[in-house]
Amino acid sequence: MPDTPRPCDPHLDLVKFKYPLPHLTESLKRRKTKVVAIGSSSTAGEPSPSGEVKIVPFPHRLELALRKRSYGRMIDVLNRGIGGQEAPAELSRFESDVIAEAPALAIWQVGTNAVYRAIDYNPDEISAAFDAGLDWLAELPMDVVLMDLQYTTFIHDNLDLATKMVARIAAAAERAQISVFRRFDLMFQWVKEGMTVADMTDPEDPAKLHMSEWATNCVTQSLAGAIAGAPAEIAS
Repeated sequence: MPDTPRPCDPHLDLVKFKYPLPHLTESLKRRKTKVVAIGSSSTAGEPSPSGEVKIVPFPHRLELALRKRSYGRMIDVLNRGIGGQEAPAELSRFESDVIAEAPALAIWQVGTNAVYRAIDYNPDEISAAFDAGLDWLAELPMDVVLMDLQYTTFIHDNLDLATKMVARIAAAAERAQISVFRRFDLMFQWVKEGMTVADMTDPEDPAKLHMSEWATNCVTQSLAGAIAGAPAEIAS
């Protein structure tokens, strides 16, 4: 018999959002809600040599999870990921891929390619792109959440660069007073509890950058829980 998949601990105490999601909350009172996920291959999905996506990425899984939590409501999570991109290129797509869609919530997945292709990116320019994008979206009637790096073999092997980028993402979110989905800390916690980094990494990915099926599924469960558990209002 095949091994039973290891259960997921979503660690909602670890990933809970600091800031509320008022636009999403209001939208969920109506019949139809739209969420946009913009990012790189963590969002788009990692293609196989044939061009098909090997592991279903988080936006589709999140759509199903949110629909299950809000039974009877139509919740669409639009996948606007493009593999290999980082915040500056994603920012150039905001008008067409985020703003034109008028979502109640935008999830911006950032930072991984700034580490994976560190030779191509200046960290200060990445931070400037974070700030510019968040300033732009702050003017609009939508909630925004940043998603930081995955903790996979490549990231583990470049931990100093990765932790600095995680800190930059957290600082940008705090300046904008929005929440971060702390994917890096979540996956690191699983390692501390006995899950190996290799098991959280796609075994067919030669770069050892992308998440395994187990990690993708569990990260999505945690993200759905964090969204559902967002505070009703900002604490005084």
